[in-house]
Amino acid sequence: MVSRTIPVDSFDLVLFGATGDLAARKILPSLYRRFQAGQMPGDARIIGAARSDLTDDDFRTSVRKAIDAFVSEAKKDKATIDAFVAQCCYIPIDAKGTGGWKELKKAVRDDVVKAFYFSVAPAIFGDLADRLRSNGIACDNSRLVVEKPFGTDLETARALNDSLAASFDETQIYRIDHFLGKETVQNLMAVRFANVLFEPLWNERYIDHVQITVAETVGVGGRGSYYDTSGAMRDMVQNHLMQLLCLTAMEPPNQFDPDRLRDEKLKVIRSLDPVEPGDVVRGQYKAGSEGPSYAEDSENPDSRTESFVALKVGISNWRWKHTPFYLRTGKRMARRHSEIVVQFKDTPHSIFDRDGTSKANALTIRLQPDEGIDLAVTIKEPGPGGMRLTTVPLDMTFADALGGEEEIPDAYERLIMDVIRGNQTLFMRGDEVEAAWAWTDPIIQGWEARGDKPNLYAQGSSGPEEALALLHRDHRRWRDLEG
Repeated sequence: MVSRTIPVDSFDLVLFGATGDLAARKILPSLYRRFQAGQMPGDARIIGAARSDLTDDDFRTSVRKAIDAFVSEAKKDKATIDAFVAQCCYIPIDAKGTGGWKELKKAVRDDVVKAFYFSVAPAIFGDLADRLRSNGIACDNSRLVVEKPFGTDLETARALNDSLAASFDETQIYRIDHFLGKETVQNLMAVRFANVLFEPLWNERYIDHVQITVAETVGVGGRGSYYDTSGAMRDMVQNHLMQLLCLTAMEPPNQFDPDRLRDEKLKVIRSLDPVEPGDVVRGQYKAGSEGPSYAEDSENPDSRTESFVALKVGISNWRWKHTPFYLRTGKRMARRHSEIVVQFKDTPHSIFDRDGTSKANALTIRLQPDEGIDLAVTIKEPGPGGMRLTTVPLDMTFADALGGEEEIPDAYERLIMDVIRGNQTLFMRGDEVEAAWAWTDPIIQGWEARGDKPNLYAQGSSGPEEALALLHRDHRRWRDLEG
């Protein structure tokens, strides 16, 4: 399969935090891959900005190192790298002062798309936005990209929204969640809304429950001090898992339009039931052969921060009233695995004997690794000897569908190009972020008020036993992470 690459208009992208880890791991390699694919114009420019006092050549050297470390060998080409690096330059910037802003104003062009990427701590979002506007650098058609965490609760999220709104219109702000840039997540919308096969069944009458899992094998490691002020609920559920839930549960928008799609996601968030104390399980990984405990990683022996959380979530609307959504995410799990499982109900009556009873159908959307979609269906097992049934997957693994010849683009590649195009479809709106925090805050406040301690779980497992019981009591079970 040959992918279609549509070039974008010329642009200047100013990358604040250009010397940081995210810039090296994701942003710069993604821009390089889009350049190599012919999508980035030859006169587009990446302007690095940070506190470090670097020269253009210093920055270009760091760009080369990022490409060397985080781009596959198949995508590396010296001539292409040289051409890409030549389009990069650097300006030292004082986010809270006056240094560098005059130089930045001279560097950016007024006749091209101007995008400002804040790959920095949220505490300086407002300062940067204010200086971009007050120095006449940003204009009405400029775009602003901000990374999570977007607040730590409803109050701080509102304060961040207000600080950005003082300098930029909501139509200019792109709150990035890289999960929304994944091919499989976008295909979830295509499967639902472009195929008559699924949409009539996409409701509580036919679907027994939905599982959303984002499991990681890594611990908090060097992020321990940050993570201990966040935890799995703030770091993953409020944003990543919430977005996956919304795309799975939302009503079809009447058009594939950014605001109409985000209107439907917002309706889902506002329909979420409050989570009862018995419907949330928190965990913390303990020491094992794989590594130190969470308490040791975070250097806080008395920490009550969760590295794992599982929830049973209800949605009070006609489509989903009796269908629970089970969410879980955790560190130091059995394997790195992210998926959405739509578990259909059993057939109302089996015409086969007891030994040949079929299993219920399940649609699985795999986000990572091996992005793809499969549908478990029941067929007759080949051979004589009666009607023996077995379950087989109808599997569409994207790598196979592409013939193994092309890499699936990283989520950041799609999202950054959407910023340049001015397409906000895959970005969170301010009211959406605030609604998510309004639902999340009472859950966190509840366990803090009760003084709940997280349950310990073994590294390399599926999480604490209490999370298994969350489904067992409903006569259901999680998809196995250890198999």
